[in-house]
This record gives sequence, structure tokens and C-alpha cells, in this order.
Amino acid sequence: MSNHRTYKKLEIVGTSPNSIEEAIQNAITETANSVNNLDWFEVIETRGHIIDNKVAHFQVTIKIGFRIKAS
Repeated sequence: MSNHRTYKKLEIVGTSPNSIEEAIQNAITETANSVNNLDWFEVIETRGHIIDNKVAHFQVTIKIGFRIKAS
């Protein structure tokens, strides 16, 4: 059996009214409810919603890599 691993990437959008970090964690936590073997993430895009000249909501697009199990 080889030590090489095969990965698949998902593009996910996490949101939070509090922070970019919480938006990332929310995306990972929700994805982990239905996908096994999560291994890494990369931030692709960060956006926000402004209300009354203040940041009201963060939205972060990430790619999450997970290991494909060998059969």
C-alpha cells in the first residue's frame, strides 16, 4: 500500500456576525457533520455586509480538502 494520499476539495461559504475566524470555523464545523477525513483549508475570498457604516456580517469562501479512503 502506498503512503500517497488522494484528496478532494469542496468550496464552502461560512458566515458569522462576529469575525472572519468564526465564519471559517462555522464552515468547517458544518462540513464535518457530513464529510469525514477533513485535512486542510484555504481561504479563497472574504466579503462583508455593511450596515450604518459598520461591519454587520462576515462571509468567507474556503476550500476544504479531505482524504479519499483507499479501497
